[in-house]
Amino acid sequence: MLTVNEIFHSIQGESTYAGRPCVFVRLTACDLRCRWCDTTYAFHEGRKMSVDEVVADVEARGCPTVEVTGGEPLLQADVYPLMQRLLDSGKTVLIETGGHRSIANVPAGVIRIMDVKCPGSGESAKNDWSNLAHLTKTDEVKFVIADRADYEYARDIVQRENLPSRVNAVLFSPVHGELDAKLLSEWVIADRLDVRVQLQVHKYIWSPETRGV
Repeated sequence: MLTVNEIFHSIQGESTYAGRPCVFVRLTACDLRCRWCDTTYAFHEGRKMSVDEVVADVEARGCPTVEVTGGEPLLQADVYPLMQRLLDSGKTVLIETGGHRSIANVPAGVIRIMDVKCPGSGESAKNDWSNLAHLTKTDEVKFVIADRADYEYARDIVQRENLPSRVNAVLFSPVHGELDAKLLSEWVIADRLDVRVQLQVHKYIWSPETRGV
């Protein structure tokens, strides 16, 4: 049984899948409290659904791509059979996770989009560094960046861990409404980083406060 905050069909706003139609399965609960979190409503709101019910709901949307997100989706044990069922049905499956929970048991074939929390989030001490050993060439690593200190933190990890050679993409995402994307882009260009500056597309299509998109 899963506690589901919402299921909706929208445009993917982040990752290398940005701009593509996607069904989102947002699970309830998170054990982090990032300062810039934009889905605090997912901390507690939700309804109980079986894996069968979630898969049926996703199938009814008629979209080949699905992302499991939260909250923190890896807090719920039934997320693993859910992901496997979605894979078995032929879906392209993404999971977005905070990087503080082990990704070791995520089924092979799921595209893992894993955060590394920067100091500006207030939660960088909880990063599970053992996750870096589990990354593959299909995975993506995201850094949400609030200021220059966050940028330098992210830059140093990218370079030390040689992340661009190990994953499909390294994503640098400015905190929406807080860090100017132009300034972040200038920093990336100056340091010749092999990363992708990422804007949250859905916040430009709809208002940043709009839910279910």
